[in-house]
Amino acid sequence: MTPPIRLIAVDIDGTLLNSKFRISEKDLQALRQANQDGIEVILVTGRRHTFALPIAEQLGFDLWLISSNGAITRSLASETFHRDLLSVETCRELCSVMQEFRGNTVVTFDKESKGALVLERMDELTSSIQRWLESNIQFIEFVVPIEKALIADPVQAMFCGTLARMKAATRTVQSSPVKDKITVVRTEYPARDLCIVDVLNRDCSKGHALERWANYRGIPREQVMAIGDNFNDLEMLAFAGVPFIMGNACDELKAQGWAVTLSNDENGVAAAIEQVLSSAPRAQKPSVLHS
Repeated sequence: MTPPIRLIAVDIDGTLLNSKFRISEKDLQALRQANQDGIEVILVTGRRHTFALPIAEQLGFDLWLISSNGAITRSLASETFHRDLLSVETCRELCSVMQEFRGNTVVTFDKESKGALVLERMDELTSSIQRWLESNIQFIEFVVPIEKALIADPVQAMFCGTLARMKAATRTVQSSPVKDKITVVRTEYPARDLCIVDVLNRDCSKGHALERWANYRGIPREQVMAIGDNFNDLEMLAFAGVPFIMGNACDELKAQGWAVTLSNDENGVAAAIEQVLSSAPRAQKPSVLHS
């Protein structure tokens, strides 16, 4: 018998959010129904925790978030389960290696105030991530050189720019002496000619964080479902016993052999959940998590 699904991990951008950056009513109802049926839902995103909160709150039930591509696992009520930070020393070394990409660099810190996002300048970022900059402007601090901001371990460093420029950035960091101390993940949006390259602590990823959470909750991977659409979802989908790739994902990702659901503009999250839950017994409602 197919084991019941007990945990559903859902990416946000390109997966739960449609092309208008909204959650469809059908996807919303599918997640609420899963929650009512005793299945835990966790959002797993490249966004910072604070930037993901307004999305999570729309679901209307208590849940946890894995944010910053696996670096932070925290509840809606701001209880922290795990942090996997990049060391100050490694980030300093990274900044030195990436001198050519200073205008594309953002360093993020785990705090909810000005200085959570540190940049040297904005000119090379504005055209590609204007909406993100505007939404986060109250958290942005300009520091030159950016190393002056490194007085505590950051969550990550990220590099944003065109696909071509970020391919060059990826080659630079992956051929540098710092490569063995870090994890590099990328998120691509070809229609916008935008790529975000996140540099995290070694072995930090959505997949590692989801595995850690599932183990803590006593849920085997066979009972974990994951839905994603981009390259930063690869480790998460590889861990899940029931992985789904969105219909709006690129052909390279669809070729991984995972089940393909509808696109984010066609209620792909709901379609995947309905397909799985209609063919598997329902889980028992899990016990309340206490930290």
